[in-house]
Amino acid sequence: MSDSPNTVATAELTAASQEPSPFVTPSLGRRMACWLYEGMLLFGVVFISGYLFGTLSQTKHALHNRHGLQAFLFLVFAIYFTWLWSKGQTLAMKTWHIRVLDTSGRPLTQARAFWRYLLSWVWILPPMLITAPFQLPATEVAVLVLGWVMVWAVLSRFQSRGQYWHDVWAGTQLVDVQKPPVSTASASNS
Repeated sequence: MSDSPNTVATAELTAASQEPSPFVTPSLGRRMACWLYEGMLLFGVVFISGYLFGTLSQTKHALHNRHGLQAFLFLVFAIYFTWLWSKGQTLAMKTWHIRVLDTSGRPLTQARAFWRYLLSWVWILPPMLITAPFQLPATEVAVLVLGWVMVWAVLSRFQSRGQYWHDVWAGTQLVDVQKPPVSTASASNS
């Protein structure tokens, strides 16, 4: 009797998350600072992408073709993050000395980087979906999204290595590249 692919993948993920990693997880403060800096850098990506979309689609008003622009930005962000995470770092991650690796310490494949991108939407999608039927003002939605972001960030404290839960689910890890990995030989001698 053979194991199903889902059972094998779940067993590998569970085993990988229980093994001690030689890598140091960056502090929550550094990861959140990197997250904020990434958001600032994405303003440039959004501006250029929005200009390109508006020019190519000949959109005359910002609210016309809004859903098309949102889909286009989703695709642009997917390409941006998938490509840079498969290289190991975005510009913000380089600035804050953070690298993304798979659980075995190797660079991400593009498929795993894309999976991490999709799972990372858990940062903002749940409160937006919950508030959508109520048609709340934008400021109230922003407060709820920011509140959820804080809750989601704090939930990483309950993960054994302090990783974000979407990283655990994606089979990835954020590591501190300022500090060298802890060797298992030196850790056992201490």
